[in-house]
Amino acid sequence: MQNLYIEGSKFTPKISLDASKRVIKFIGESYPENTFEFYSPVIDWLEGYFSIKSPLQTIIELELIYFNSSSSKLFFDIFDIIEDAHQKGHKIVVNWYYKRGNENAEDGGRGYQEDFKSLNFNLIVK
Repeated sequence: MQNLYIEGSKFTPKISLDASKRVIKFIGESYPENTFEFYSPVIDWLEGYFSIKSPLQTIIELELIYFNSSSSKLFFDIFDIIEDAHQKGHKIVVNWYYKRGNENAEDGGRGYQEDFKSLNFNLIVK
């Protein structure tokens, strides 16, 4: 499977989907003009990636400084894909990083952690 890398911008996060290392990263801010169009290749990649069975663990790292409401909905959809993969036997660890004092990022991570209780979901202060 091909890796997918998307360079970050002022409005979009840096995204690294590395199938060979089994590491998925989202770093930066997310408020693209058309959220669903921007994340469409990411959704497609994740669905393809998790359709392949593997006994190896996948690490998902999110360090989102800010994300708007349409990005929040999109990340909920991404966590649905991740949770479904987990329920099908994939070993997944989610690390949500936030800076001390960034209450929006912390609250966002806590919200996803509460909504997806079956995932191994860690909140980590940087």
